[in-house]
Amino acid sequence: MTSLALSVLLALASAVCYAAGAILQEHVAATTPRLASAPLRRGSWWTAVTLNGAGAILHVAALAYGPLSVVQPLGALTIVFALPMAAVFVRRRVGAAGWRGALLATVGLAGLLSLTGSSRAQSLAERDGFWLIVITVSAIAVLIGAARLMRSPGIRSVLLAAAAGTAFGVSSVVTKNVALEWTWDAWEDNLPGLVAIGLLASGGVLLSQASYRGAGLASPLATATVVNPVVATAVGLAALGEHFRHGAPGTLLALVAALVASTGLVMLTVHNAEAETEAEAAAKGAEATVIEAPGAPGHDGHDAAGGAGGVGGSEIPQGRGGPGPHEVPVGPDVPAEPGPSLRLSRPIPRQPTGDEEPDPHLSDPRLSDPRLPECGEAVLQPNA
Repeated sequence: MTSLALSVLLALASAVCYAAGAILQEHVAATTPRLASAPLRRGSWWTAVTLNGAGAILHVAALAYGPLSVVQPLGALTIVFALPMAAVFVRRRVGAAGWRGALLATVGLAGLLSLTGSSRAQSLAERDGFWLIVITVSAIAVLIGAARLMRSPGIRSVLLAAAAGTAFGVSSVVTKNVALEWTWDAWEDNLPGLVAIGLLASGGVLLSQASYRGAGLASPLATATVVNPVVATAVGLAALGEHFRHGAPGTLLALVAALVASTGLVMLTVHNAEAETEAEAAAKGAEATVIEAPGAPGHDGHDAAGGAGGVGGSEIPQGRGGPGPHEVPVGPDVPAEPGPSLRLSRPIPRQPTGDEEPDPHLSDPRLSDPRLPECGEAVLQPNA
């Protein structure tokens, strides 16, 4: 097996691990309270971290055996693996618009990065590496600050996913640089690079976890998947001597591929925003139905039979103790074996007759008016 074939196999295995980790991260984000430490108490979150770690190790091995311009495009297969895996394992339905958006984003990204080539493998100078880390940290801080100012969960998710993709992309560049300069005799010289890789990769995992909250799986995953190799390619073009193939026509084709990938990303974002709006509307409708249900029989909080004083309704005692369930008294005509007691959510006042004195304890003075008819009389009046 050639080194290139081994690099491709390792990159594919890395994409599968990242996809499985992303599915678990999104599930934890959707089912965990909004507390910073809440995911740490979930075993599934630690499983996702383990999968992401395995994916990172496989990615590093792929970079050691193959060029950056080959390994990074294969990372775009993460979203291709993630969508069907989510549909199979967690029964997450992905609409036609989501599939089209994911396909466009993946094809555009693969086309963009397939046009990127390198003349020779060269490492970053120490000064260039320092400024790369400074610019990366500044860009991530700006994206996080912008995300905190956004009220829309969809836009906030995209910004956080872009920050995660930036961290992962630069982490890949630094990893490739360390792999080129690694020597066992002077491994301590690469210690700053190893520390930078650890911090960038850890920050990317935390940012990607935050990006899944309230936005589903497809949009943040597509954003991170696109931004990651694009950032790595940009650094490769600027500092590693890489270039687009085929000269000016290749550059034009690369711009077209970037437009296709951006279109797919927009489709995913709009699709998830619409799905979120529909879910919120359904949740509000269900909540309104639950609130209205207790008063459904009489539509006004009273029982349909006794609250309106209907014909044949049993007379309910007033109950001076305030609202509460009141049992219907058993009369002489009731069979000896009593059935289940009728309980109402609140008592219905008995209308006084003209011979009775007004009750000063009644909260509504109209109920003590002797001119008011009995409830039964009101119901029995003919409808003119």
